[in-house]
Amino acid sequence: MTRIVALSGGVGGARFLRGLVRATDPNGVTVIGNVGDDVEVLGVHVSPDLDSILYALAGLADEERGWGRAGETWIALATVADLGGDAWFRLGDRDIGLHLIRTQLLREGAALSAVTARLAATLGLGCALIPSTDDPLRTFVETPAGTFSFQEWFVARAHRDDVDAVHYAGAADARPAPGAIEAIEAADVIVITPSNPYVSIGPILAVDEIRAAVERRRVPCVAVSPLIGGRAVKGPADRMLARLAGGTAPAAVAGCYPGLVDALVFDEQDAPAELPDGVRPIVTRTLMVDDDARRRLALAVLDAAASPA
Repeated sequence: MTRIVALSGGVGGARFLRGLVRATDPNGVTVIGNVGDDVEVLGVHVSPDLDSILYALAGLADEERGWGRAGETWIALATVADLGGDAWFRLGDRDIGLHLIRTQLLREGAALSAVTARLAATLGLGCALIPSTDDPLRTFVETPAGTFSFQEWFVARAHRDDVDAVHYAGAADARPAPGAIEAIEAADVIVITPSNPYVSIGPILAVDEIRAAVERRRVPCVAVSPLIGGRAVKGPADRMLARLAGGTAPAAVAGCYPGLVDALVFDEQDAPAELPDGVRPIVTRTLMVDDDARRRLALAVLDAAASPA
């Protein structure tokens, strides 16, 4: 059994993970998920990226919207709005149920990693899902309009502001969640999923011990670009790379992971491309239109890890 550790954000990463668990033994997969965009809404603790992964791997994700649960209803949120409450963050009725359980367990003293493991087991995930840290770590973006928490910028302001810098509050004191470092050290392959390098993968690597464990790896680390033809399939990754990295070519994506990746998988539309020294280019089709496409991409990543440098 190949032991794989995947660092992942939400939507794009979750879709890739669906292909990965089809392409290999899911019992050998450990996902380390982003918590930098966690937020408290209406008194409940929401972990959007962890939840996207949970729903995707449990077969509960809403494929049309790209986030949240399928078959969702919005009665509770409509009542909140009718009563003059905060309804800017879209919480569906089925989704709220999960957040209520998480919040209850956290208030009873359970760690986020323990709660996540319980939810993953209840939903029947074959792989392990670990938050990057149990400690408070939150992503903030600096824009010409001011500094905003991630969800305020991404959801409330519809990520319309250009981003000048990103920082991760609490990162200096954050310790890896139990099992994260052990999984990295025991891995045969490390994968960085096609997630936004700044606001999805960045907060994971902001936990110093996680970054250091990836840096000292003795196994291949393969990253997947979230861009196709220099554009994001969904979200602001292309705008952020253009502004913060000076471009949207594969080299700009690889440049977000200095010393961390041995190969970058990117789409045919972005080829040919020159990458930083030591990073091999792997060209394939990366658009994940269905389960077969997701599985093909995952196999391309695993093949890249197995190929000699």
